[in-house]
Amino acid sequence: MAVSILLVCVLGYLLGNINGAVLLSKLVEKDDVRRHGSGNAGFTNFFRSYGKANSLFVILIDGLKAAAACLLGSWLLGKYGYRTEGMLLGGLAVTLGHDFPALLGFHGGKGIVCGFAAALTTDWRIALIMLLVFCLAYFPTKYVSLGSILGSVCFFVCFALFYPGRPFVLILSGVLAALAVFLHRENIRRLIKGQERKTDFFRKKEEKQ
Repeated sequence: MAVSILLVCVLGYLLGNINGAVLLSKLVEKDDVRRHGSGNAGFTNFFRSYGKANSLFVILIDGLKAAAACLLGSWLLGKYGYRTEGMLLGGLAVTLGHDFPALLGFHGGKGIVCGFAAALTTDWRIALIMLLVFCLAYFPTKYVSLGSILGSVCFFVCFALFYPGRPFVLILSGVLAALAVFLHRENIRRLIKGQERKTDFFRKKEEKQ
C-alpha cells in the first residue's frame, strides 16, 4: 500500500502544477496572471485581471485536475478499503501542487477550486453544502475570500460529521481546510480591518474597490 500512497502523492502533486490561470494567461493573454492584482495564480485574480471571457476555463482546468487526482486516489487505495481516504489524499496532493507548484517557482494559487472539486468528486453532498455556505457569505458582501474561508471550514466540519470514526478522513480534510485558511491569512487581516477588496462576478466591468 505504501507504493500506492506514494503514487497518489507524487502524481497528484504533479497534476496540481497544471495551473489553469497561469496556463490561460500565457497561452491566450500572452501574459502571466501573477504579474497583476494580488499576484495570485487563481480564478479570482484571473477574473479581475482579464474579465469573464476565459475565467470559466480556469475553473474547468483546475477542477478537472483535482477530480483526476481524487479518482486516482480512489483507484489506488480503494482496493485496500480506503476509497474516501484515497480521494482526500489525492485532493490534498493536487492542492499542494496547485498552491506550491515546483514547475512554476512555487508561486501558485490558494486551492479553493481544487478543494471544491475534491469535495464534489468525493461526496457531492458536502460540495453542495460548501457552495451554499459560499453563496450565503459572498452574495451579501461580495467578499470572495470570506466565502472561500467559510467554505473551507465547512469542508472539514462536513467530512467530520459525515464520516465519523474515520481518523484519516478527519486528518486529511482538516489539513486541506487549514491550508486554505492559512493561505487566506492576509485576506483575514484585511477583512478585520475593513480593507478587503470586493469582487462582483456579475457586473460587466468590475468596479475598483
